Amino acid sequence: MSDSPAPNKMAEPDAEEWQTRPEAARGVGQRLLRILAFRVGRPVARVITYAAALYFMLRRGPDRAASRAYLQRVLGRPPTPWDTYRHFLCVSQITLDRLYLMVERFERLRVRTIGLELLDSALDEGRGVLLLSAHLGSFDALRVLSTLRPEVPIRVLLDLGQTAELSAHLNALNPAMAATVLDARRPGPALVLEMQRALAGKAIVATLADRLRPGNPALTADFLGAPAQFPASPWLLGAALNVPVVLAFGLYRGGPDYELHFERFALELPKNRRERQTALQGVVQRFADRLAHYTRLAPYNWFNLYDFWALAENRTPRSDPAADQRADPSRES
Repeated sequence: MSDSPAPNKMAEPDAEEWQTRPEAARGVGQRLLRILAFRVGRPVARVITYAAALYFMLRRGPDRAASRAYLQRVLGRPPTPWDTYRHFLCVSQITLDRLYLMVERFERLRVRTIGLELLDSALDEGRGVLLLSAHLGSFDALRVLSTLRPEVPIRVLLDLGQTAELSAHLNALNPAMAATVLDARRPGPALVLEMQRALAGKAIVATLADRLRPGNPALTADFLGAPAQFPASPWLLGAALNVPVVLAFGLYRGGPDYELHFERFALELPKNRRERQTALQGVVQRFADRLAHYTRLAPYNWFNLYDFWALAENRTPRSDPAADQRADPSRES
């Protein structure tokens, strides 16, 4: 067997393909999930996730193909139908638990922290913390920090245009938490100013750093043995804000168990344009390496159900330094 098996052949996506993919549970389905979660209870609702996972695995051909392509890379072998079903089941169960995390009912779950002292050390510097994660496991598990460090505000940067239904459900379930969300679609200078204000108040500002949005600068890094494109903007933003950066991954371990991993991440970009581009490439590669590490720890936790590698394989990566400068918040007036 090859060390880097080729994934199943899929149609070439464009940069907006993942954004236009419909959510797995919409409208009536999401309302039903809320009823099951809060009126029937988690044990019964979890039984339903087994059927839901099978339904979506059978109905969503592109998602199923993307799952196989990813699993072949992370497992290092051709995935079986059982592997694919486990992947969909894991996503389904994490989606259910997301509801409890949204309303901060942490007693339903067990969240173990690993490396929390690294986050504490970063917070103790008094500048706020930029917390970066990915679509792996439960980003919402970070909400448990509200019980561990209740004095620290948490602001989450989300694309509200992409997650409109999620935003509506969050408003219905927990308006106070919804008010802490920062909209990633706000104009760059306004968004950076709002983040600076939050960080000046010693807040944690959390966002995801793995999905490339259309029109944003990208850099290509090796990820699970093949080139993939990652956004440059989170790292340009982190350098501009000049605050400690911490990686965080909430891995689902089955049943009620989650592991919340924290890592301090060094981020310093030189002013010289050429040196800055080289350093930025190294930063993105280091993030891709850490993300690969955690995907191997919890391979079925992957939420990017589109071909994550196809854009880099089929198209010329964008590496326009002038474009990178325009996207760099530090250069906004």
